[in-house]
Amino acid sequence: MVMIRVDIAEAKARFSRYIAMVGRGGTVIVCRRNVPVAERRPLPNPLRDRRPVGIDREMEVPANFFKPFPDDLLAAFEGEAGDG
Repeated sequence: MVMIRVDIAEAKARFSRYIAMVGRGGTVIVCRRNVPVAERRPLPNPLRDRRPVGIDREMEVPANFFKPFPDDLLAAFEGEAGDG
């Protein structure tokens, strides 16, 4: 893995080159007057496994799941003033 230090002007002038290097696994430390201010490094690889589709088969839906909301809660969602 390559790690280099560059000043801000150099990083701006050759941004594409340094991003390509990061894409290949390198790290770029950006400095202002030889003081590190930022680090550009590759992101971790995304997960390759597919997530299962659907819900947890053991999940139980509560009996009141489809019960309508109370009128005061519906009024609050619709922007009507409440008593409180």
